[in-house]
Amino acid sequence: MDNRKANSVVDVLSEALPYIQKLNGKTIVIKYGGNAMTDEKLKLGFARDIVLLKQVGVNPVVVHGGGPQIAGLLDRVGKESKFIQGMRVTDTETMDIVEMVLGGLVNKSIVTMINQQGGRAVGLTGKDGSLIRASKMHLSSDNDETIDIGHVGEVDTIDPSVVSMLDNDNFIPVIAPIGVGENGESYNINADLVAGKLAIVLGAEKLLLLTNTVGILDKQENLLTGLSTKEVDDYIADGTIYGGMLPKVNCALDAVKSGVKTSHIIDGRVEHAVLLELLTDEGVGTLLKG
Repeated sequence: MDNRKANSVVDVLSEALPYIQKLNGKTIVIKYGGNAMTDEKLKLGFARDIVLLKQVGVNPVVVHGGGPQIAGLLDRVGKESKFIQGMRVTDTETMDIVEMVLGGLVNKSIVTMINQQGGRAVGLTGKDGSLIRASKMHLSSDNDETIDIGHVGEVDTIDPSVVSMLDNDNFIPVIAPIGVGENGESYNINADLVAGKLAIVLGAEKLLLLTNTVGILDKQENLLTGLSTKEVDDYIADGTIYGGMLPKVNCALDAVKSGVKTSHIIDGRVEHAVLLELLTDEGVGTLLKG
């Protein structure tokens, strides 16, 4: 290794050190989705990031989505994907496929990927140990009529004991966003929502939401970061933050208002986005703080 390259490595490690020290022993909840779940190079980078964080004393908890994978299997079995107000209509047959994909194929793929990089990942759904108690989500039409979208749920309560036990035993929890109702029925829940609620219950230091965007942009399309909750509320009020970004921002905002130190909306299309956001000065997305 020549001196220039050696000095570059030293600079990177020196920049990361204070962040590693600050995060040692802290819990970070990471919502894993988008391109980062489908691009092979990004998948490998994500797995290595998670293993490195655990190795230096951070407790990462991964919550994953799987919308494209669900849509792909539904298409293969000849079942149409239908959405109302952005929510997948989930009848009993669709729920069976959702459980198969999220709790099986996708979850175990992520677990295997992390373990191949030297981690000790354990896959869970919200049904394991009654981790996520849920109830049916109700949507209203423009005429205030109730719309039935099937087995789509909202989080009622989260019991963090299983996750805490795994963290304390040096495992990495990987959680599929499937909840259980009071009568044992399954519910498909938005992964951002589960990640946000889990971060609050665990008293996490940070919530990271991986997306297919660079973060929150102003009206001139400049990246905004270091935002207070008041600034975010103002940007929502004046229409700077709108459309598809709103649910994700509201999830991040709710976490910060409920005690999570910071929320981050980061660009999962960037290789090693998790490490770059957590362990460097510049980062790769939008940081929200109280």
